[in-house]
Amino acid sequence: MEPLPALQRWGRTAASRSRLVVRVGVALAVLGLALAAGTMDRLVLSRFETPGSESVTTRGVLEREFGAGTPGVLLMVTAERGGVDGDAVASEGRALERELAGRPGVAEVFSYWSRDNSPTMRGKDGKQALIIARLSGTVTEARTRLADISPAFTRDSAQLKVRVGGGDEVFRQAAEQSRKDFLRAEMIVFPLVLLLLFAIYRRFSAALLTLGMGLFSVITTLALMRGVTYITDVSTFAANLALVMGIGLGVDYSLFVINRFREELRAGRAVPDAVERSVANAGRTVAFSGLTVVLSLAALLLFPFPFLRSFAYAGIATVLTSVFAALVILPASLARLGHKVARKNENTRPEQGWWHHTALRMMRRPLLYGIPALVVLLGLASPVLGLTFGVPGAQVLPRDVSSRVVQQQILDNFAAEETSAIKVLRTGRAGTDANRSSIEATATELSRVSGIHQVDALTGSYANGRKIAEPGQHSRRFAGERGTWYSVVATHRTVARDIDRTHAEIRSVAAKGAEPGAVKIGGYPAELSEFRAELVDRLPLVFGLILVTTFLVLFLMTGSVLLPAKAMLLNTLSMGVMFGVLVWIFQEGNLAGLFGFTPSGSIEPSIPILTFCVAFGLSMDYEVFMLSRIKEEYDLTGDTTGAVAAGLERGGPLITSAAVILAASFATYASSEIVFLKMLGIGMVVVILIDATLVRAVLVPVSMRLAGKANWWAPAPLRAFHERFGISESPAATGASGAPDTAGVGVYADRT
Repeated sequence: MEPLPALQRWGRTAASRSRLVVRVGVALAVLGLALAAGTMDRLVLSRFETPGSESVTTRGVLEREFGAGTPGVLLMVTAERGGVDGDAVASEGRALERELAGRPGVAEVFSYWSRDNSPTMRGKDGKQALIIARLSGTVTEARTRLADISPAFTRDSAQLKVRVGGGDEVFRQAAEQSRKDFLRAEMIVFPLVLLLLFAIYRRFSAALLTLGMGLFSVITTLALMRGVTYITDVSTFAANLALVMGIGLGVDYSLFVINRFREELRAGRAVPDAVERSVANAGRTVAFSGLTVVLSLAALLLFPFPFLRSFAYAGIATVLTSVFAALVILPASLARLGHKVARKNENTRPEQGWWHHTALRMMRRPLLYGIPALVVLLGLASPVLGLTFGVPGAQVLPRDVSSRVVQQQILDNFAAEETSAIKVLRTGRAGTDANRSSIEATATELSRVSGIHQVDALTGSYANGRKIAEPGQHSRRFAGERGTWYSVVATHRTVARDIDRTHAEIRSVAAKGAEPGAVKIGGYPAELSEFRAELVDRLPLVFGLILVTTFLVLFLMTGSVLLPAKAMLLNTLSMGVMFGVLVWIFQEGNLAGLFGFTPSGSIEPSIPILTFCVAFGLSMDYEVFMLSRIKEEYDLTGDTTGAVAAGLERGGPLITSAAVILAASFATYASSEIVFLKMLGIGMVVVILIDATLVRAVLVPVSMRLAGKANWWAPAPLRAFHERFGISESPAATGASGAPDTAGVGVYADRT
């Protein structure tokens, strides 16, 4: 007798040693809970920057040699009486500056008053001025200190009103809000999913067991993430993904296994046999599904950004713990509960239900149904043609959050933003009085560049090709034995819409007469620009790797070349719809009032890319579920049309149920106060529902019908490769005795 497949052997072991396995599962959950309790405190914050890039390297040089880095905090000082040039206001403003400079971790402070009334730091109405600071340490250390500084310097007095803003404060408040959203999502998602599971199972025992697997995944994922934090940085936003994916995938995989277990019970098998067959058949599909999702998420590791890599760590851990729960703990639990998870008064389901008839109807007239569905999906995807990638800003926060209010005041009342100054480092020419003429010539020329509001240098301040202020004591910050630097402040419009052109022109001007590589560009706009460019440049590699690896996995599963290719096309179409909807809503601003956000006219690229990797993996999740059912029927009958109809009848209800639960999990973030999370939630809901309805119910049967026998075709060398290395089941699964067993063929899933 041939040895049993590994999954079938495990199913038999889980059934026979169920008490031990359940106890081990409970022990792991308790241990995971203890470890997960400290995870949130170890997660860190991230900046939108590319490690090792020119802008980041330049920032380090400026900090070490000139004591001038990229400031991320500012105090907006508003005069309640008179203007900021009045003696009383100026005196109190300088006192604020000194107080802030005395705070631990504050590396640099300057203000409108200490910079000799610099125009870029004074509001147009003369009633507002800025105090700007740079905090030392890592971004997490800086923003932790800022959590104390922000409330301490939010003040109202007879002379002044002070509010805290700046890039670090914006993203500190965004991270703080994301933690609140995490807790709120927990309160919503667990009872919501439990109710949906009860509606599907009609048994609380099955619903609670399935939700328990999702909860196990969330807990153990957070525990694993804590371990990762001792090796590398993990973003605080990754916890949000761990919650919704842990619940979603944990429930999805458990649904598939429990559904198969119920089928086996309806076929009259004993509980141990039902567990064994469920693990042997459903377990293979769950394992393949998990592999496809892992491969999609692993592509995020190709980006050199800790922010995106954090989501890869969280996502991969979530998949692994979900698969472990579904294939190890769940089978043993089913062996313990037995018929308690079966539907009460359950009879054998008819072979030809709604999904069966729908599939046959689609396949009888494939063009009549397929073309309109394709037109609808292409129409939904069409806004993607206008996709514009931008940079993140204060719009990620609600309108009434303090740092968002401060940023809006800067846009409305200041000609330019000092904290977004472009830092131009010029080495090879010392920043000394001996080079004043050449330094002044460069500064004058830089001030003539279109979109530049002001240039500060060792020799003074310049605008529109002329000097507007003589150098003061503060100008000594540009002095250096090995070089000098220029602070180039661009207008708001230039920073928002034309920064790449401006960087190129500035480099060209500053490089005149310099050795190659002597000019480096830094500053916050350069950091964001390089982040975006690096992200976009790596997209073809990431997307290509996802497509190739997923194709290979599906080929190993099906032995077909056409089926994986069609899966790639249909999934790409689903992704196009998702991107189209994101552009229509978040870039163009449609439904902005309903969802409560301010459109910026562009989309920050990291979140759509994250959403793509997650959504593509989950879409392939459903593809694996569906193909496994169809192939199982085809292996038994050799009839493609019948196999598609039967596969949809058995898999369609399950996929729809799983999609509703997964969509409900992600939908909790659609109401988030943070645009990043809102975008992730809405994008995932759209792609999940589209994929589980129009794609699976219409385009899958239509494409299968049009391809016919070619669905299963592969060149002879690939067929030989699949026969040797592919992973497939025999047409007839074996029962507990090891004998062939075809009982239960034609028994189909619940239509709930």
